[in-house]
Amino acid sequence: MTINLGYSDQVQDLTARTTAFIHDTVLPVEAEFSGDAASAGGDAMRRELQSAAKRAGVFAPHAPVAYGGVGLGMSDRAPVFEAAGYSVFGPAALNIAAPDEGNVHLLAHVATEEQKSRYLAPMVSGEMRSAFAMTEPSPGAGSDPAALATRAERMGNTWRIRGKKWFITGADGAAVFIVMARTAGEPGQRGGATMFLVDADTPGVRVGRHIATSDRSMIGGHCEVDFDDALVSADSILGEADHGFRYAQVRLGPARMTHVMRWLGIAVRAQDIAAQYVESRAAFGTALGELGMIQKMLADNEIDIAATRALLTRACWELDQGQAASESTSIAKTFAAEAIGRVVDRSIQMCGGLGVSDDLPLARLAREVRPFRIYDGASEVHRWALAKRRVRAVRHRATAGAV
Repeated sequence: MTINLGYSDQVQDLTARTTAFIHDTVLPVEAEFSGDAASAGGDAMRRELQSAAKRAGVFAPHAPVAYGGVGLGMSDRAPVFEAAGYSVFGPAALNIAAPDEGNVHLLAHVATEEQKSRYLAPMVSGEMRSAFAMTEPSPGAGSDPAALATRAERMGNTWRIRGKKWFITGADGAAVFIVMARTAGEPGQRGGATMFLVDADTPGVRVGRHIATSDRSMIGGHCEVDFDDALVSADSILGEADHGFRYAQVRLGPARMTHVMRWLGIAVRAQDIAAQYVESRAAFGTALGELGMIQKMLADNEIDIAATRALLTRACWELDQGQAASESTSIAKTFAAEAIGRVVDRSIQMCGGLGVSDDLPLARLAREVRPFRIYDGASEVHRWALAKRRVRAVRHRATAGAV
């Protein structure tokens, strides 16, 4: 079997141009506003940076070519997204930030032609933002999607949606929500969910409180959203009624991996900052970088970054082959979320007092990456799912052997 871990000239060129764009255009904006998207102007900042990205030819690398994107597959996205993730504002500038990036992927694979024209095209161009409304307050859906409590009731050719969502990323300013609502069964039962495309100006839709979190780079915040008898037509269903969980899998694995790509860029940046610091800072009669304990931390960072890339490469290859990649994406996401946190933490430690100060960006990078161990499935949930698969496989082999 031939294994090719290289990238085409097109991908290498796009990665190089993205790297230059991030350093020349995006990092200065991040530095000016300390990585706080709201302070930087939110959507106004996003539109300005996206215009610059279009001029630089690095905009929407993931989106379908027919809608103005570059059309990169999952494997080819990895180096480009990593380069963009070097700045916390980079993904928004390239229009590859969550949740829009995942929603573009979902619509490209599931939406009808009319839905693509109405929603996908303006999302790819950056004219509109979107949000994915799944998570609910207890006892509703969170780590366990089967607990979905928001309901949609059919009334002829209309559906009435009732429920409360929270931690909905990008909700403030989103033009459309992809809403997961229960259309059959009861909370706790598998299946029975439907995805709806709901315009933000639909009567009964209300974006409420911004839930303050440690990360500050997400445009539109993480919000509470109420759906109070919101009425939508039958053609707002994304995919097929009662099969929303199945269609969500189209988004889930790829979105987890693009999260890994983006935050991996932060890890690389943290390592760069630490390496530059310890090479120039003298202590105990030598450069810090010559001390064994510092060298161990630098080496461990390199190992965590390389291992994350390797797991990401495997998972993206499976996704590009059309596989579900449930196990490989869980493994890659769990390892990456923790490894990236370790890299940033070690980098802070190597930089001493400067590491926890605002003179370096490391402290804010740590605040950005910490939620990754929770977002897109907590590490514990992924471990539980991986263990269940392993036990199930053992039981299956034992049963087959007994027969």
